[in-house]
Amino acid sequence: MSLYQLERDGDVQELIGVMRRSDKAELRARAAELLGNFEEHDDRADVVNALVSVASDDDSAAVTAAAVDSLDQLGGDAIEQLIAEMAGVDMGDGADWMKAQAFAKALDAAVPELRMAAANGLGAVEEADAVPKLAERFDDPDPRVRARAARACGQIADSRATDGLEGLLSDDSATVRREAAEALGSIGNRQALSALLPLYQDGDERVRRVAVGAFGNFPNAQPVEYLVASLTDDSPAVRRTAVYSLVELLANVPTGQSHEIRETVVEQLSETDDRNVVVPLVEILEESRQAAQQRNTAWLLGRVTELEERDRVVDALVSALSADDQMTGQFAATSLAELGGDAVEDRLLDLVDDTGAPDEARAQAVFTLGKVGGERARQRIDRLLDETESEEIRKRAFSAISKLGGRG
Repeated sequence: MSLYQLERDGDVQELIGVMRRSDKAELRARAAELLGNFEEHDDRADVVNALVSVASDDDSAAVTAAAVDSLDQLGGDAIEQLIAEMAGVDMGDGADWMKAQAFAKALDAAVPELRMAAANGLGAVEEADAVPKLAERFDDPDPRVRARAARACGQIADSRATDGLEGLLSDDSATVRREAAEALGSIGNRQALSALLPLYQDGDERVRRVAVGAFGNFPNAQPVEYLVASLTDDSPAVRRTAVYSLVELLANVPTGQSHEIRETVVEQLSETDDRNVVVPLVEILEESRQAAQQRNTAWLLGRVTELEERDRVVDALVSALSADDQMTGQFAATSLAELGGDAVEDRLLDLVDDTGAPDEARAQAVFTLGKVGGERARQRIDRLLDETESEEIRKRAFSAISKLGGRG
């Protein structure tokens, strides 16, 4: 019977037998690999014990590697059982510091898959004292180990890893560079973020995307020029990420610097392709559930939108007048006023006539019509004063009609 058939039938005992007794290393390795797919099997304990035994004793590096990978894939106590045995450490009551001690010893194992698993384990327990030991693996000859060590440091997010991670940004492996960039973004101190700036031009799209995604964590305008440059990246994913990061940046900067940075962002965005900026901004406004993101997106849309995608922007901003966050509605109103024009007036009048819409949204629409409306708006608001029972709408209507020439 084939190994494929044994896997399909869930016959783990036969797979264990092949892994232990076959004369062919390639069959033993394949059986070990397949056993990693039975995390929920009733005989899971037998699977783990067999994999631990083979990973510890088999004379084939390929079989050992497959067994380690499967134990890692099985999760939970599986890889811990192997590492505890090979490191000669008693996990005791399973305390994190005991696990970290065992994983740290396993970082020196001869088998790279075991070093990878050990790095995974240290990242999972998030033991800060393990960072120096993980940093030693940044020079590992196997790029997979370097990448896992970098990822673990990102999970722990301890600043002691910053120097070593910065060194990995020039690694030959794009995967290592990407994991190092992710880790530096998680650490997020000044040195870590500044080290990422040159990566907006990295040759690997995924590395650029990770680096650009971290730029939104800056508390100042330093990355703005890099983010704007990324809006013309060949990769649509990088361009979208750059827009998201610009919005995040506006949310993260100190209040005292907010106005200056906003003006810098708008000035530089005005020189880029309208659609590269506007479409992702509309998506953020429509999909985000974070108030700060919504506010900044609504504000930006009124200042960077040109003719292209204008109708879609107007629709999104009018919908945002109904946002749960009141400030988002206010920013949307100011952006609609910035855009102006007949299309804006038409959409706002539709909202005013929608008695099923929230009073706050209709009131915002009335307020905005006072800035962008014409005679049609004046007449409709005049009638509204006699129709509405909402004090908020009435208040905004009096203010708006006074700007439009008064009641007829």
